[in-house]
Amino acid sequence: MTEATASLASIAHHLDTVLRTAEIPDYPGAINGVQVEHAGPVRRCAVAVDASLRTIQGAIDAGANLLVVHHGLFWSGVQPLRGRYYERIRRLLENDIAVYSSHLPLDLHPTFGNNALLAGALGLEPTEGFARFQTIDVGVAGASDLDTSVLTDRVRAIAEREGGSLVAVGVTPGRRTRRWGICTGAGASSDTLREAVVRGIDTLVVGEGPQHTAVDALELGIVVLYGGHYATETFGVRALGAEIERAFSIPWSFVAAPTGL
Repeated sequence: MTEATASLASIAHHLDTVLRTAEIPDYPGAINGVQVEHAGPVRRCAVAVDASLRTIQGAIDAGANLLVVHHGLFWSGVQPLRGRYYERIRRLLENDIAVYSSHLPLDLHPTFGNNALLAGALGLEPTEGFARFQTIDVGVAGASDLDTSVLTDRVRAIAEREGGSLVAVGVTPGRRTRRWGICTGAGASSDTLREAVVRGIDTLVVGEGPQHTAVDALELGIVVLYGGHYATETFGVRALGAEIERAFSIPWSFVAAPTGL
């Protein structure tokens, strides 16, 4: 039986359309869409949170020639192609591996997004957006009547499953979560805490954040569950891998490369 193949252009067009890549503002280093082309066609896809030497080698080991990531190759800005940066590009080109990256368009997507999928995994139903960035809400929010310790255990299970750990701030016996907000990745900031106060949100689920956010949260009476940047952002790329298989019959696999953060 002949294996399914598809052009990089057709897969990228499909993802760009579904994710509304051209419409979503993002940070300059994100460079959403195709970051590296290849001769193709695409035979197998690997997905990962980060574009790194570990995940590129994981794609090679999996026999994939398309790597779909959440954090692309250019987060550190312009770099000379020397050392590890050269090695990343060398391995991609020598193995004919294309790279497609999606940051905020993937974070906020209602079906494939990290935030919506994390909410679902936690048994929470989003009813509105949260974590405003320019013209968009990156995260999600909603109402509940849930023992905060139960939610804490759910976040801990996800963090540990993905090779990380949970840091919980402000959880006390008998406390209940009635208004929650989720922003995966670097979701804890002074801005998200201010937004939580204005909107009456009592519990935040995030990936990570600076030390001062924990100090401020305790003073504000807001629980913050830091589930790990990496662990809270494995959902979206897995969903894109499944979508590529659904739309193009291209097999996919997840390359685990936890950072512990």
